[in-house]
Amino acid sequence: MKLVPKKKEARIGFYQAHIATWAANAVAMGASAADVTAVQTALTTAVGTLEAQRVAQTAAKSAVQACDQAVARLNALGMVVIEQVRTKARTAGDGVYTLADLPVPATPAAKGAPGKSTDFTATLNDIGGLELKWKCPNPAGTSGTIYQIFRLIGESVEPIYIGGAGSKTFVDSTLPAGVQKVTYQIQAVRSTAVGPWAAFTVKFGAAVNGVASTQVIETQATPKMAA
Repeated sequence: MKLVPKKKEARIGFYQAHIATWAANAVAMGASAADVTAVQTALTTAVGTLEAQRVAQTAAKSAVQACDQAVARLNALGMVVIEQVRTKARTAGDGVYTLADLPVPATPAAKGAPGKSTDFTATLNDIGGLELKWKCPNPAGTSGTIYQIFRLIGESVEPIYIGGAGSKTFVDSTLPAGVQKVTYQIQAVRSTAVGPWAAFTVKFGAAVNGVASTQVIETQATPKMAA
């Protein structure tokens, strides 16, 4: 540990704690009285400049806050005018933007179609339902995607619609008991676009701790399923 602290406040405190003792015992402790006096003078100056620094920092903080508030108000009032220009342009055309010396808004690029579902998992829950989860790489900035879910049991070829989900999870609570194999078909849909079909076959195995095991195999969607 250093004898004299490194930080300014602590360093000043160190000399404040020692200067009176040093002044009273300068000669006896082998120090020059003039040097001790010089330390005392420097201490007074350091204390004054530290206080000045604190005052300046407080003033700077207040100035920054005042500036932030002023700029925020400026922007709020400015946006009122800009919104008025946008409203006028909706009926009068883009020439209003030229009058206001504002750029004409770019036409939004069309968003791509939803992605294909992947990383499908199927887990039996405590009440006998099959909890389905998957991932789907949808285009950035899109929302409102719904996942259509179809089911084929065993070797059947006719898919049955069992529901839609707004998130990448669904519980199939109508799966008949004793089924050994089931295939799920998932398609992501938005109001303006649809994604490719994905199909996953779930096989049920021997029970472990009273719960049937599951194995998921990704399969190809047939034209019949994708119709």
